[in-house]
Amino acid sequence: MSIGRHEIAAEQFPAWWARQVAAHPGAVVSLDGDTVTARWQGGALSAVSFTHETIGLVLIRRGGYAVGRAVAGRLTAVKAGRRHVQSRTAAGGWSQQRFARRREGQAAVLVDAVTAHAYRLICASPAESGLGGEGHGIPQALIVGGDRTLWTAVLDAPALSPLAALPRRELPDLPDPDAAVLKRALWRGRAVWVIDGGPGE
Repeated sequence: MSIGRHEIAAEQFPAWWARQVAAHPGAVVSLDGDTVTARWQGGALSAVSFTHETIGLVLIRRGGYAVGRAVAGRLTAVKAGRRHVQSRTAAGGWSQQRFARRREGQAAVLVDAVTAHAYRLICASPAESGLGGEGHGIPQALIVGGDRTLWTAVLDAPALSPLAALPRRELPDLPDPDAAVLKRALWRGRAVWVIDGGPGE
């Protein structure tokens, strides 16, 4: 197996893992919380699961956002939209400052909008959210993705402080979010992440 991370559906992982261990006679398997590791002469694999019943999702880039809530691997609430945050300009002087201020203002509007959607879909009570039984209450875990600076700004909002301590998976390599990207992010976040640990025993 090449060095890197492999994302394997949780349902397929037990059979896949059994094949990997069987392929390396003498492999020693250990378990530490959500991480299972196999070590053998010359190599090792570590697999980290993310088995949470309720998950909040916050994906944000300059070109758009997608926020959702999932229960048992199924999206129960979704809000996605497009926003434009101007790209950086190479111009100098007053023009550069003007564009920078405009860009900062656009980013702030985007962050505020995503914060409001995240609160309603992920944190709010039934009365506030209007989403019913599956659409409220603090989830057990969080998946974030897109632009790290923007999602950090969203999660730093006081209204979302209950999310700060949740187990989290980060997907910075996502494209501009939409409903389809949100669905894929949920799959990737719930997958077992397998890391080639390099030289083993």
